[in-house]
Amino acid sequence: MGQLSIFTVEDRFASLSKCGDPLERLNTVVPWEEFRPVLHRAMRKERKSEAGRKPFDYVMMLKVLFLESLYNLSDDQMEYQIRDRLSFTRFLGLTLEDTVPDAKTIWHFREVLTQMGIIKGLFQRFNWYLEKKGYTAKKGQLIDATIVEVPRQKITNKEKAVIEEGKVPESWKENPAKECQKDVDAHWTKKNDKSYYGYKNHINADAKHKLIRDYAVSPANEHDSEAFDDVVSKDTNSKDIYADCAYRSAEREQELKAKGYRSHIHSKGYRNSPLSKFQGKLNTRKSRIRARVEHVFGQMVNAMDANFIRCIGLMRAAARIGLNNLAYNLNRYAYLACKV
Repeated sequence: MGQLSIFTVEDRFASLSKCGDPLERLNTVVPWEEFRPVLHRAMRKERKSEAGRKPFDYVMMLKVLFLESLYNLSDDQMEYQIRDRLSFTRFLGLTLEDTVPDAKTIWHFREVLTQMGIIKGLFQRFNWYLEKKGYTAKKGQLIDATIVEVPRQKITNKEKAVIEEGKVPESWKENPAKECQKDVDAHWTKKNDKSYYGYKNHINADAKHKLIRDYAVSPANEHDSEAFDDVVSKDTNSKDIYADCAYRSAEREQELKAKGYRSHIHSKGYRNSPLSKFQGKLNTRKSRIRARVEHVFGQMVNAMDANFIRCIGLMRAAARIGLNNLAYNLNRYAYLACKV
């Protein structure tokens, strides 16, 4: 086997570029340095002393979390892929001689961001950048939710009843190791006669660019409409609200009208009061715009496999889902920017 030279590596990178490396485009278009101030403030609080080994670059570590979300990789797989794939190495700005962050380092970095609640701040920081670049929310706010599953818990009916009361089973308290492996925040729900266990990702996407403008995370058993007020944007010129019939109520229609919004929420039929032909046609017309939110979920599920995460607790689930939403926006922005 011949000795690897700098020219050999450069030739391999050139070949990757010629083949259309998507990560190269992302690196060029996405403003990674915009995140540095938020990351620096968070990590400065966490790092109590400047002694010891110098930490990995914070922006580079955020790019590692981005790759995990984009390709649905675990921390261990992420470490392996950085060592194995030249495209990942170049994307992260590393050389073959550089030290690669191991799985524990990746976990710790994400855990610090999670405990300090920084993920939502990073998401909002990028939304501010989108506004600055002219990608303002237009043609309506699309409100919807999707289920994000987590590993199912093996618990007894007695333990389940205690958890549903908002308490922790006594047998778990006696065994802290067991308690920390049980998710008491996730819940069961049923959709189309199929049971799911996990959380919900409630989003607000704009109809023009199909970018996620805001999001909220809740247990899966929470009704979609309960997070409506958390995701409807009050700081946008887009006053048209699109959502399916699960969000419709007489009180909500009056409230939206009083606040100056134009409601395009689907009408709901009932057993003894079906929709009229006019209401059906109106729903069809609304669906032509509202359906664009399904493109967002379709990309996240089919390309990113973001409908399943491995974590325990609402705080970590919100962080993972928030990173997935941010990764989607970054990828979507790169597509829009290159399309212009």
